[in-house]
Amino acid sequence: MGELPPDWFLKVRLKLRHLQLFLALDDHRNLHRAADTLGMSQPAASKLLNELEERLGMQLFERHSRGIEPNWYGEIAVRHAHDILSSLQQTGEELNALNDGNAGVVSVGTVMAPAVTLIAQTLERVHRRLPGLKVNVHVDVSPALIPRLLEGEFDMVVSRIPAGFDPGHFVFEEIGEEAICIVCRRNHPLADKGSPTLAEMTAYPWSLQPPGALMRQRVDHLFMYHDLSPPARIVNTPDMLASLAQVAVSDTLTVVSREVAELLCDPQRFHLLPTEESLSVQPYGLVTLRKQRLSPGAAALSTVLREVIEDSRSTE
Repeated sequence: MGELPPDWFLKVRLKLRHLQLFLALDDHRNLHRAADTLGMSQPAASKLLNELEERLGMQLFERHSRGIEPNWYGEIAVRHAHDILSSLQQTGEELNALNDGNAGVVSVGTVMAPAVTLIAQTLERVHRRLPGLKVNVHVDVSPALIPRLLEGEFDMVVSRIPAGFDPGHFVFEEIGEEAICIVCRRNHPLADKGSPTLAEMTAYPWSLQPPGALMRQRVDHLFMYHDLSPPARIVNTPDMLASLAQVAVSDTLTVVSREVAELLCDPQRFHLLPTEESLSVQPYGLVTLRKQRLSPGAAALSTVLREVIEDSRSTE
């Protein structure tokens, strides 16, 4: 097997049909079902794959009695086929948007804190300048957002880069740390105690992000730092609204970002418990792919986001 030249895809006559077949085979691990998905006969799909492998001089999929599955070469082909087809789909959305008189489509992923502050302000400002720009915003945790950025589902994300991802793939523009706070209901037994100790707080039930999540790690570290056993009763949920709902009707405590607390925690219903030290988690930032060129709409939105960040820093 020789080294593939830069224009290898032209020399082997790679087609979009090949890319679609790669994804169908990866999904179904069966040649007959993959062919049916694409509206092809099994012999035609088999011929299409065999001819490409012969031109490449390498086997991409292993055939066995249980079906067919990608080998290491095939895994690379499947991953990039997904990227290419996703990019083409996004191209169509942008062309349709421009044809309809809009300024394009931008997809943004974000963790919770900037969603209720920076992203909200950015959307208000960018729509004054580009009223036709369509923006899709998805809120999730960083480990869920970064893979989708790599797969081309997002133009940019406001998050952290979790361990296990090569930082060389990304451009990270730090925004700042995420301040967090402990929340209880307004008439909680601890609400009128002034400055309750962390030991007193552990006597009550808690609703927290699952183990391994960023805020959960910070809370677990807080208990360890003060040589305390964690609360005996913990409900694990990634849903912040579910946690606040428990807090509102019981003696449960939870941890949320300060931005979320200021937006959603009505002082008539909730109380922020003071702590001996300020609490925060590692900085988040604007994350884009190093080798990806942003669309005009995405570039415009990122420019406005940077303006909002600078304005927020100047008022601190």
